[in-house]
Amino acid sequence: MTALAAVLWDMDGTLVDTEPLWMAAEGRIAAEHGKVWTEQDGLDLVGSALEVSGEIIRTKLDLPLTSAEIVDRLVTEVAAGLAGGDASWRPGAMELVKALDAEGVPQALVTMSYVPLAKVVADQLPFAAVVTGDAVTHGKPHPEPYETAARMLGVDPAACVAVEDSSTGATSANAAGCHVLAVPNMVAVPQAPLRTHRTTLAGMTPDDLRALLG
Repeated sequence: MTALAAVLWDMDGTLVDTEPLWMAAEGRIAAEHGKVWTEQDGLDLVGSALEVSGEIIRTKLDLPLTSAEIVDRLVTEVAAGLAGGDASWRPGAMELVKALDAEGVPQALVTMSYVPLAKVVADQLPFAAVVTGDAVTHGKPHPEPYETAARMLGVDPAACVAVEDSSTGATSANAAGCHVLAVPNMVAVPQAPLRTHRTTLAGMTPDDLRALLG
């Protein structure tokens, strides 16, 4: 069985069920300006870099705000929701993180959320590295976030499994050379080479992840 060098985790929708918080915050911004933001509008942004999402919201709704102001508002509201316990762990995620830690497998958080959000989650988990959307030049689907995480851990991306719930994130991890464990949540993740699909993390073990590498 191939050695598993590290596991690289997406956050929103993969570790923690935060996507409803993002979509609710987007809807409130729209409503405050007399605009309509649909569920599909929110789903279309899942996995995207925040600066990209902010610009799409600004343009689509023709808001009198900058994309940076929109992002700041979203981050503030979602961080408050996370801190207040308004988001739950995805099934099996915490258990798998703990099992990997018990076996000494390095883990990293690779998220397009900014530091204030990532810190709320990362502080509860044994991650050796954290890559956030405000710490990279190119967000997902560019490979930079996952390449950065692997470099921080000192491992080869090809010996890593990335756990993702979105097509955007899976594309980023695959482009970096990682094998992706895709666990779709709110949006579909297409089939692709170096990509394995599961419906849930519940019951998965470190050996299940090692098996993905062949």
